[in-house]
Amino acid sequence: MKKLLLAAFLLIGLAARSSAQSFVYHPNNPNFGGNTFNYSWMLSQAQAQDRNVDPTARRTAFASSTSNSALSTFAQNLQNQLLSRITNNLLSKQFGESSLQPGTYKFGDFQVEISNGTDGIVLRIVDGKGGETSITIPYF
Repeated sequence: MKKLLLAAFLLIGLAARSSAQSFVYHPNNPNFGGNTFNYSWMLSQAQAQDRNVDPTARRTAFASSTSNSALSTFAQNLQNQLLSRITNNLLSKQFGESSLQPGTYKFGDFQVEISNGTDGIVLRIVDGKGGETSITIPYF
């Protein structure tokens, strides 16, 4: 009986000494009112755990890797070098001693039309995909 009484006093003493705390919910997800700095961490964790692969993404990645062969890279580099040389020649002729000759020039997918305008020399560059750019080099 003494043991039972001692256990009861111990429980009462511990109960009187303990204190309660209110629970407050703080969401982690910024979409539900959480801290906005958690967004990038949560996104990276979700992407790291994502094991699903889009089948169309595999096909496009494979197609882009096969189409980017050495020959197509060489053709692209050659086209870039030609356009760079044309630009250098056009600018040196405009600001140098000779003048640009009006006309239409075709280089790969690009077509360059040079004409004299009222404000200066007009360069119209059209690529094979439907894009167009006009540049006016003023007279000095």
